[in-house]
Amino acid sequence: MMKLKKFRVSNFRSVDDSGWIETDDVIALIGTNESGKTNILLALWKLSPAKEGSIIPTADYPRKHYNTFRHQTPKPVFMRAVFEVDDGLAQQLSDKTGMPVAAVREVEVARRFDTEYEVDFPNADPPRSIGRKRVLAILEDTERELGSMTALKTEEDLKKLLMSSLQTARESIPANAEVEAKVLESILVTLEGVKTDGAPKTSTVVPRHRQASDDIRALHEEVSRVHPRDIDAAVDLVLKDLPKFVYYSTYGNLDSEIYLPHVIANLARKDLGVKEQAKARTLKVLFEFVKLQPQEILELGRDFKEPNRQPTEQEIAAIAEKKKQRSILLQSASTLLTTQFRNWWKQGEYRFRFEADGDHFRIWVSDDRRPEEIELEGRSTGLQWFLSFYLVFLVERADAHEGAILLLDEPGLSLHPLAQRDLSEFFDGLAKDNQLIYTSHSPFLIDADRLDRARKVYVGADGTSKVTADLRAADGDINQRGAAYAVHAALGLSVAESLLLGCAPIVVEGVSDQHYLTSIKNLLIAGGHLRPGRELVFPPAGGAKGVKAVSSILGGRDEELPVTLFDSDAQGRATAEALRNGLYAGDPGLVLEVESFTGMAGSEVEDLIPQEIIVRALDRWQRAAEAPFADEVQAGKPVVPQMNAWAKKHGISLPVPGWKVELAKRVKQQLLADGPNAIAEDVLNRWIKLFEAFQGARSTAQAPGE
Repeated sequence: MMKLKKFRVSNFRSVDDSGWIETDDVIALIGTNESGKTNILLALWKLSPAKEGSIIPTADYPRKHYNTFRHQTPKPVFMRAVFEVDDGLAQQLSDKTGMPVAAVREVEVARRFDTEYEVDFPNADPPRSIGRKRVLAILEDTERELGSMTALKTEEDLKKLLMSSLQTARESIPANAEVEAKVLESILVTLEGVKTDGAPKTSTVVPRHRQASDDIRALHEEVSRVHPRDIDAAVDLVLKDLPKFVYYSTYGNLDSEIYLPHVIANLARKDLGVKEQAKARTLKVLFEFVKLQPQEILELGRDFKEPNRQPTEQEIAAIAEKKKQRSILLQSASTLLTTQFRNWWKQGEYRFRFEADGDHFRIWVSDDRRPEEIELEGRSTGLQWFLSFYLVFLVERADAHEGAILLLDEPGLSLHPLAQRDLSEFFDGLAKDNQLIYTSHSPFLIDADRLDRARKVYVGADGTSKVTADLRAADGDINQRGAAYAVHAALGLSVAESLLLGCAPIVVEGVSDQHYLTSIKNLLIAGGHLRPGRELVFPPAGGAKGVKAVSSILGGRDEELPVTLFDSDAQGRATAEALRNGLYAGDPGLVLEVESFTGMAGSEVEDLIPQEIIVRALDRWQRAAEAPFADEVQAGKPVVPQMNAWAKKHGISLPVPGWKVELAKRVKQQLLADGPNAIAEDVLNRWIKLFEAFQGARSTAQAPGE
């Protein structure tokens, strides 16, 4: 199987270049209307569509490049996607390419507008040169050993020739540090130019000289290896296992009454508009589910239509039998849909009935609260969306086999906010087997605890669609601010819920701190070490200086100030002290510092996490570094300054701003994947002490006489 890690759209409709969009089990593309969210989703779908999804030049080529692209050969690439392959496929690719498993763990698949694919292996570039020292070592060791050997009298002259060839080969190596294939070829010609055919079988010097040739030849093969992307067997294997994408938009919602002649005609047409195409696609899927063709349903329901005579008894019986057959088939399909749909939709016990009457096909719906049947179109549009999506997903995923990736365009817009929140939780269930990417501008479909899933889509100054994982509003850019509004609204809802439902907020400096502390909380609860009476939430303040403003807002409801946690760096200590002498003068115990729990001067929230986990996450992220951070990190010292110093020393450009947040997301995933049992006892005790302080600080502040 292959898991989508990131993708990039270029020269597709309104998208010039989206930049790399990193993915996870679930991600949300958020933005205003007309920002390009749908175009990004469509481009990804057309990389490997489960059904339909053909490339349409008049719709998919950017208008400004249409004339150029239609004459261009080969056509431009419109989509690149990087996948991580599982152990089984990685081993197969390793076997076919001769590269290490780690080198073929990631594959990049691109698709051009002419439907052709390009496959690459980003981490599998074979070396094209060898270190000079390795080559010299082979020649010098051979010279030294040959010089110390006693040759037979009949091969003393041959020994001199062999020694001379080694010296000549060694002197031909250029002074630069790397030796390329051409030089290795020249060395082989020199070594193998000495004729040894007449040497005695008992010779000791010839085998040693041949070993040197074999060693040089092995180096030559190493630097001449074919790149995996040029090995057809490897490329074919990747394309064979390439995941299929299942796309669905609200345009495909089913109608309650379907006129079969129109369905039959539309399924055969190639000139339908976007909305009509989506509707026709869902209808096609519906009839696949019923396991009948629309034409067959129509034919099974035909009445006798010869005006000049009456039907015979045999004809009447045949017509009745066909209608009976159609009724049984539709009843069977209705029962199947009802049963399977109940495993998905938890908003009610719905029953569906398919009915065919002449040229018309109808879908009727009832449930326990409203047992009378009503046409599908008479029920909520939310139910229409969910049923239509379910059918498309059920049929297309089955055809695509396992690992299909779901693309949902503006899902659940017509659902009640509570149902939208349920839909967000439902996505988590789907993501256990299928990665999911959806577009939205609804704050109810953005989980404030999982903002790492959100990607902001907006229209740049050049009029093309842009994508970023930075959710902060850009000053002066109304399009970016509009894209981020849904996130701000989601955060507002989260904070409001924490106030209304009695949660206990602990204000932290930044989003990275929020990720770490939320992970610790979940692990403590999962391990039975924490049973909070009130839900603990960690609103970030955008830096130490922002804590005062956020605390004032959260404490304005009933004069109950929230607990705060500061890093013990210079800025954090200064701000904490200012709060104890100002806003928190009456409750200084609510202002906590990380150093109190790590016992380490200058420590930050990152130092609450086992150092080896932080180090491993950073080295996996920054694989291109010449020296891994693990070789230089020092235990017992704050880890963030060490990371900054390591990056500066080796010329590593950590993304600014935001690198701490990205690292925190990676650590969070690792912590949750490992589970509480993987955490050492001393670390658990430190965490327990921290969360006891969170809860105890509030209790102490409220105690009489304080």
